[in-house]
Amino acid sequence: MDTIYVTGHRNPDTDSIVSAMAYAALRNALGDREYEAACLGHVSDETQIVLNRFGFQPPKLITGMYTQVKDLDYDKPSVLAASVTMGRAWEELGRHSSIQAIPIANDDGTLYGMLSRTDVADYNMNLVSAGRLEQVPLFNVLSVLEGKVLNDAGEQTDVISGNVTIALPQSRENLLFKETESVVLCGEQPDMIRRALEMNVNCLVLCQAELSEELRKLPTKTCVISTPYDAYRAVHLIFQSTPIGRLCSGQSLICFHQEDRVDDVREIMLKHRFSSYPVLDENEKVVGVLSRYHLLRPRRKRVVLVDHNEASQSVPGLEEAEILEIIDHHRLADIQTANPIYVRNEPVGSTNTIIAGMFQDKGLMPSEKMAGMMAAAIISDTVMFKSPTCTERDRRTAERMARIANVSLDELGKEIFSASLESKTVADLLMSDYKEFHIAGHDLAVSQITCVDSPKMLERKEEFLAHMLELTAQKGFSMMILMLTDVLLEGTQIIYLGDDEIIRQAFNITPKDNTLFLPHVMSRKKQVIPMLSALWG
Repeated sequence: MDTIYVTGHRNPDTDSIVSAMAYAALRNALGDREYEAACLGHVSDETQIVLNRFGFQPPKLITGMYTQVKDLDYDKPSVLAASVTMGRAWEELGRHSSIQAIPIANDDGTLYGMLSRTDVADYNMNLVSAGRLEQVPLFNVLSVLEGKVLNDAGEQTDVISGNVTIALPQSRENLLFKETESVVLCGEQPDMIRRALEMNVNCLVLCQAELSEELRKLPTKTCVISTPYDAYRAVHLIFQSTPIGRLCSGQSLICFHQEDRVDDVREIMLKHRFSSYPVLDENEKVVGVLSRYHLLRPRRKRVVLVDHNEASQSVPGLEEAEILEIIDHHRLADIQTANPIYVRNEPVGSTNTIIAGMFQDKGLMPSEKMAGMMAAAIISDTVMFKSPTCTERDRRTAERMARIANVSLDELGKEIFSASLESKTVADLLMSDYKEFHIAGHDLAVSQITCVDSPKMLERKEEFLAHMLELTAQKGFSMMILMLTDVLLEGTQIIYLGDDEIIRQAFNITPKDNTLFLPHVMSRKKQVIPMLSALWG
């Protein structure tokens, strides 16, 4: 079963990452083992403290949900070596009637070439006119003829060359083989066998015949092979002993990798029109064959969104994925789905509060360590229950999770918010909890840093503004806001770039030098974004 990724938003905070881990754990406990937690960005210092505190590793980092070659049901025939006989390759093509070409690999598994049905057909047609073997390994010949070597000269032979001839009655002298460079096939024909041995032809194939003791003792350089096939069958089989490395196409090959996006693959296929393309893994080893019809019904990646429901905050390529569920506590935004899905959106302060309720609905108790992480996430997202988004349900849920984990909420809060921010760069600080919004034709970004010493952070205002200016120019924002949310002051210092009048009207405070203080403002989603949304209509 393909993985179902559970992921929070970009630049994830503690609530986002823990809610993904908690929901994946819930589904796994119910037997849905394909669910896997993932994150879309760097794990913040605060979140790492929580993970370390309860003994968890960060979730898998994913960078996109685009449909890739690895999501296609491409063909996976056996990957043959270049030394394999043409007969064995033809058998492989016969087992896969829909495949027009099979990959040929070097000894290390990397691509050597592609052998198509056309290559085999051309080879067979050329044999009709040529009728000659060129430096074919003895082992290949023995393999296709199911033969065995009968004399010492054969044991000293490694390769076989020559014009392939079926021995005819001696009375037809003009039809007898006359060259040493011959591969002679005959049956119970002692005279023909003696002639071949005395001429020292390169190879003598005895078809359903034995080599008499008298003839075995003749001095000769001829490699003698016996086969259970009759001459008619053997002469067809012996040409199938040629190594496929000599037949396959190895030049101007177009390959795709498992990580390649299907959109890019489709464009390349339209330009080149080959029937089949080799598929390689990250180590350049051959894993399969891709054709146009594989693009018709790609398997889309499947995802569950937690702690967000806005496309700009979600994983790149979300439009190509199949969204199965949304579990969130933010405003409903712009994500659209092709089919009806399960959505759970509740007005609480933390997504983990909702997921804890889902554990209860299923009659499950989270593990002690998971409960501890969920308590920490609720504390983080509600800013120690001081955020206006916090509800009594958040508080009760955090207390229950803390009892299960046998931890103190006060001590847990101090541990979370005591993370040192002074040593971090302004770029890291700005992106640690960063979200982009599109409101009534306005593109903006709002970053939030929760701290216990906002005046100290304000000393770096010019650094923040310089980096915000770069971001604004790069992304084309009409406004960017940095919230320095102070747990002790129970308010937020605002640093912004944009129209002063918009800030004044939105928050009813006159700003000064791109800053202002908003008492009792702790929440981006409930106290900042709604103000701008109301202003812009």
